[in-house]
Amino acid sequence: MLKTILILLVVAIAAVLVYAATRPDSFRVERSVDIAAPPEKIYPLITDLHRWHDWSPYAKKDPAMQRTLSGADSGVGAAYAWKGNKAVGEGRMEIIEAMPPSRIRIRLDFIAPFQAHNLAEFSLVPEGKSTHVTWALSGPSPFISRLIGVFMNMDKMIGGDFEVGLAQLKILAES
Repeated sequence: MLKTILILLVVAIAAVLVYAATRPDSFRVERSVDIAAPPEKIYPLITDLHRWHDWSPYAKKDPAMQRTLSGADSGVGAAYAWKGNKAVGEGRMEIIEAMPPSRIRIRLDFIAPFQAHNLAEFSLVPEGKSTHVTWALSGPSPFISRLIGVFMNMDKMIGGDFEVGLAQLKILAES
């Protein structure tokens, strides 16, 4: 009986490992919102990293988070480093592309609770009197990330944060 249980356990573990190995080696999480404001009003709220504290969902997760801003005041070269509780971890982001008023790309380097190097992108597309704003995060998925992804849905975890942040950005831009 014990031998049968051990064999089933080994087979189950092997199946999970094989399944994880077949998952994609990159990821993308994306959320969008329509904001009743022109792109020119929304764009500075994203490219000025001093303003992120006003709408970022991560600022709400750790109000005591240590933040260090460096580089340019806004746009390309503006950088933001943070160190916070386990909900926000530690890392650094830097704007690497800014195309007013339609696109922003940010290099995002996580240090803790895990190391990761990703790309965040914001696109702002005018639609009549509104702007369609999309916030996306993409990057590589090493094997350990794919293994964790078998049990945890990254899209739901991060996507929820993006929805909260975009809702706050909407309130700020429409006021």
